[in-house]
Amino acid sequence: MDYSQFGSMIPELIVLGIFMVVFLFDTFSGEKGKKILTPFATILFLLGTIAIWIVPASGEEIFGGMYINNTATNAIKAILNVGVFIVLLQSAKWVQSDEVAIRKGEFYELILVTLFGMYLMVSARHFLLFIIGLESASLPLAALVAFNKRHYESHEAAIKYIMTAVFSSAILLTGLSFVYAFSGGSLYFSDIALNINQGEMSGLLIAALAFVIAGIGFKLSLVPFHLWTADVYEGAPTAVTSYLSVISKGAAAFAFFIIFVQCFGTVYSDAWEWMMYAVIILTITVGNLFAIRQKNMKRFMAFSSISQAGYIMLGAMAADTLGLASMIFYIFVYIVSNLGAFAVISSIEDKTGKLSMDDYNGLHKTNPYLSFLMTLAMFSLAGIPPFAGFFSKILIFTSVTGTGSWALYMLVLIALINTIISLYYYLLVVKAMWISPDEPKIEKFESGRCQKVSFFLCGAGIIFFGVVPYIYQYCYDAVVNSSDVIASIMVFVFR
Repeated sequence: MDYSQFGSMIPELIVLGIFMVVFLFDTFSGEKGKKILTPFATILFLLGTIAIWIVPASGEEIFGGMYINNTATNAIKAILNVGVFIVLLQSAKWVQSDEVAIRKGEFYELILVTLFGMYLMVSARHFLLFIIGLESASLPLAALVAFNKRHYESHEAAIKYIMTAVFSSAILLTGLSFVYAFSGGSLYFSDIALNINQGEMSGLLIAALAFVIAGIGFKLSLVPFHLWTADVYEGAPTAVTSYLSVISKGAAAFAFFIIFVQCFGTVYSDAWEWMMYAVIILTITVGNLFAIRQKNMKRFMAFSSISQAGYIMLGAMAADTLGLASMIFYIFVYIVSNLGAFAVISSIEDKTGKLSMDDYNGLHKTNPYLSFLMTLAMFSLAGIPPFAGFFSKILIFTSVTGTGSWALYMLVLIALINTIISLYYYLLVVKAMWISPDEPKIEKFESGRCQKVSFFLCGAGIIFFGVVPYIYQYCYDAVVNSSDVIASIMVFVFR
């Protein structure tokens, strides 16, 4: 084995290096050292994120073609790192609390392990490596969900998450066993595509695709694989909920695109096209309708994230260069918008423990800056111009309609109708903060310094990502310069 190949895994090596430094510092620094663990880990992660943005991707396949780090995978990893950095800022005050402080080292270590697993997911070109990455990301998340060990809700959420994760992994592995049998005994994405293209459509292949969609659909909270989402989001610590809502979704969406275009693109219209139409329509619609009924802000954001997952997956249906670039850009905008909302929710919960939407009545009278950021986040998630969410939705819709398929036109029409529904429930939060005549239930308070930095980053991203073309251009160039992605897209287009 040529160990020099590990040198091409620069993002993974950076995350593992940060993990080892944080682990050793937490283990041997003593009580005085642990007091500075939070700023130490956060600054160290920031430096690692900058390094991933700066260091160019090698673009070469290693370990016999099982792994690749090209410009597209490097871009999504850098974007995920930005989201994780914001989560670390938002969680700084929570990890310093009496209940969590003794275990804050474990919090950072578990976050880094899950991120490492997600890196493997997006760079995998072999299902064995993909499963290793998926489980490396999923199992530590169960520990993070149960991090508030003295809270019954956290225990319940962890049990629901781990049980659903186990069953979804079993379903995914069953589907992959069918794929393995059908593709002549290979788990390489390219070999599977070649064998499927040369064979005939069969019921076994359709069943395999259904099982694979179900297994990955769990990670994305696609309907009908979403039933765990609201309960887990509500029971988990808010910092973990925000991490679950954006980081894991972004990695899973990118991996979904690569798997289905590279492996199964040649049987798109024969096998999985209509399956995904139904799943996307159900995901957007069910997420929107159930969000209207929610009063708990974490459950509200859970159903919002389910709906947003449906919009993200529209990029997979376009399955071209513009579709993947629009998906990556949408993930970036979704990260800053969703984390902007969670920044406000986390700050209020840390100070008051309140999570009901009714508690936000009249919030602008006591905390105008929090109300302003939450309004920006709601407007962006709803797709109201001129905020970033509007442009991300326009680009994702444009990528889908550019294919010229009447079915995809109908899919976009249904998504547009659902956007109007989402506008209603997002504005319920805005109405509570700015229009409700009730006296404010939340007194004026000061957020922590790290939380204020996260407020600024999210607010700036929501305002400027839509109007600064560099961000989208970066995503588009990253996709165009990824030769293996372009090659699989060309096979898909001329299927």
